[in-house]
This record gives sequence, C-alpha cells and structure tokens, in this order.
Amino acid sequence: MSTTTTPSGHVTTLKIKVVPGASRSGVSGWLGDTLKIRVAAPPEKGKANQAVEAVLCQALKLASRDVRIVRGKTSPNKICEVYGLSPSEIQQRLDAAIG
Repeated sequence: MSTTTTPSGHVTTLKIKVVPGASRSGVSGWLGDTLKIRVAAPPEKGKANQAVEAVLCQALKLASRDVRIVRGKTSPNKICEVYGLSPSEIQQRLDAAIG
C-alpha cells in the first residue's frame, strides 16, 4: 500500500489479485503486499471489475465513489485507489473482513 495526501484527504493505492468466476465473492487474504479478492462475476464486459469494487466497498465500509480501479482493467492484477482512509485504517478493516 502506498498513500498520498491531497487537499481532499488520503488516497491509498492497493495491489489486487482477482479470481473471477469463483463460487462466492469476498476478500480472501494477502499474498505478500497484494490483496486477493474472489468474485463470482465472470471476467467479461467489466462485470468482474464492478464486483471487485463492490467487494472492496463492503469490506472497507465505504461508498462506491471512494474505491476505483485505476490500472489493470483487463488483467487479474489490478491497482485500486481508495479515498478517505489511511493505510492503517484500510489494513484494520480488511483484516476484520478476512476474519
């Protein structure tokens, strides 16, 4: 995770590995510094990307406008930006979502 502070708050980037077409959607855990997310949606027409953003929003308890994929839209390896949370807050919320 890396973070930048802007006048509107924190912007943190996350490396994500996506597993589309899974039996259920959710945050699986960490693979080093990369977050693994499973989504039931297929990897076609942006459906898996939308599902990834939704899973992250739910896990981080954020509005949909606060999470977006900025790189890797056609790849299983993605970079997401999270607005409004520090890296430590993101880590705590993701650890709670992982269980």
